[in-house]
Amino acid sequence: MRNELILVRHGQSVYNLENRFTGCRDVDLSARGVEEAKKVGERLKYVTIDRVYTSVLLRAKHTYQIISDSAGFKDISVVESDALNERRYGDLEGLNKSDTVQKFGETQVDIWRRSFDTPPPGGESLKNTYDRVIPYFEKYIKKDLDKGLAVLIVAHGNSLRALIMYLEKLSPKEIVNREIATGTPITYRWPLNL
Repeated sequence: MRNELILVRHGQSVYNLENRFTGCRDVDLSARGVEEAKKVGERLKYVTIDRVYTSVLLRAKHTYQIISDSAGFKDISVVESDALNERRYGDLEGLNKSDTVQKFGETQVDIWRRSFDTPPPGGESLKNTYDRVIPYFEKYIKKDLDKGLAVLIVAHGNSLRALIMYLEKLSPKEIVNREIATGTPITYRWPLNL
């Protein structure tokens, strides 16, 4: 039996709309983000889901609730974990990205945003995020998949980027520029055959 692992980055958040570093700031979805989540729910209406994992952040949980309502999911076990939270942007959280470039320069901001192992001040690098997401995936989510469960993960750009790096066996250089669109399901057949 081959089951599915479906990854969904939360719908557009208010901070995404405002071009701000979000990180672990607990902001909600924008109107567009709500619509993106509804569309995901429509796409998943006829998909069997046995278990759902989300981060503890509002934008991920709200996205799943809208998906669930739109798809008509019933009695699905939902597990929330801070291991799936977005990477922490530390001192940059809440700042406008354009203003931050003006202050620190495009090269420095690009390093903080897109390098694998250089964190922003007071924050996490993608490597730090990988180091918390992957052990959690292996301990809980992979075991569910190996048991034959179909799993939906609703999380964030960087926590999903870390997971995709692991699943697709990508190098740090290959993963740093991988874009994860809001409100767009990414499906893997399990077990993986990449």
